[in-house]
Amino acid sequence: MKQQKPFHIMTKPIGAICNLDCEYCYYLEKEDLYPETKSFRMKDLVLENYIRQYIEAQSTFPEVTFAWQGGEPTLMGIEFFQKAVELQNKYRRSGMTIRNSLQTNGTIINDEWATFFKRNNFLIGISIDGPPKLHDHYRFGKKGEPSSADVIRGLRLFQKHQVDYNVLCVVNNYNGDYPVQIYNYFKDLGVQFIQFIPIVEHFGDGSEVSPRSVNPKQYGQFLCAVFDEWVKVDIGKIFIQIFDVSLEAWLGFKPSLCIFNETCGDAMAMEHNGDVYACDHYVTPEYLVGNIGETPITDIVDLPFQRKFGEDKKDTLPPYCLDCEVRFVCNGGCPKNRFIDTPDGDPGLNYLCEGYKMFFNHIDAPMKLMAVALENGQTADSIIPIMQQQKIRNARSRPKLKRKKSRSA
Repeated sequence: MKQQKPFHIMTKPIGAICNLDCEYCYYLEKEDLYPETKSFRMKDLVLENYIRQYIEAQSTFPEVTFAWQGGEPTLMGIEFFQKAVELQNKYRRSGMTIRNSLQTNGTIINDEWATFFKRNNFLIGISIDGPPKLHDHYRFGKKGEPSSADVIRGLRLFQKHQVDYNVLCVVNNYNGDYPVQIYNYFKDLGVQFIQFIPIVEHFGDGSEVSPRSVNPKQYGQFLCAVFDEWVKVDIGKIFIQIFDVSLEAWLGFKPSLCIFNETCGDAMAMEHNGDVYACDHYVTPEYLVGNIGETPITDIVDLPFQRKFGEDKKDTLPPYCLDCEVRFVCNGGCPKNRFIDTPDGDPGLNYLCEGYKMFFNHIDAPMKLMAVALENGQTADSIIPIMQQQKIRNARSRPKLKRKKSRSA
């Protein structure tokens, strides 16, 4: 039997269909891939085929996680996901743990949905881009109406029913100027788990991006500002994905997030009809790897095309990155954003390079302290007093400002 390897599929049971019309959403246009399709709802046959194959392809692992995205996956209705859970229980082997994660905009969540998610141990990702003024700038309904009130109502229902959730915050050109306000807003909401996702919309073959895209320096400053707030008192209380992944690297482990891993190709996307694409950010005809109705998932993940797609992340890294001091944590970032030239004129540098270098250098000292603490059996938050003392010493060592003489009238 061929040795199995871990992989991940982001499943789109409703395709690109959504009840919102967020201005920066890259997936809404994917509806155009299927011009003859009248209904984007995943059929029962595709669902059962997928669940059976996905479990069989990872049968040697103790845990298998299903990820549901969109579009807006809750448009499928609770009955669809209830059937999915029943099929998972039907096909899972003895001793195997099945987990489900689902990404939602939160606007149509009610008590019934929250109860279902809690009862079936779903992990929910809910999209919030900060306070209403910042969130509603790009995230609105089909008629341009703001969505923040409905989203927060959904969040409160998750909290009421004790659903496990994290907040997904897209950092763009607008809210990217308000890192501390956004972080404190999430704290005030009672959020403990946060993911920051930079929006980079690339056009054509050059380096042009949309006005909505976050600026590289802006993104670096955003992450640095949030980190500086977090490291004061929130280590071990609030968990931010990029901070956790960075700590993995400083501890000597491979970053678990695909964009910072040396290679990729293990996180694919599947459309409503069973079409599997190389990556969620490469859902285009040229990156269609296969269909689960024709080729088993276990074969799709091991196709030469998919293997090469993953290895290219490492093999196409420009020399400028190979000599970079933060390569061990960055590894060039996501390939979809590698479209600018290096200072040496070589292609393939990540658009966000300036921001990443700023951030990873900024957190170097505290990350080293946390790594040492953990290696010595302490908790990461044990560095908080050290950081506070360091801040005091730095303040004391600064030269005093000379008082300016006031001008006489």
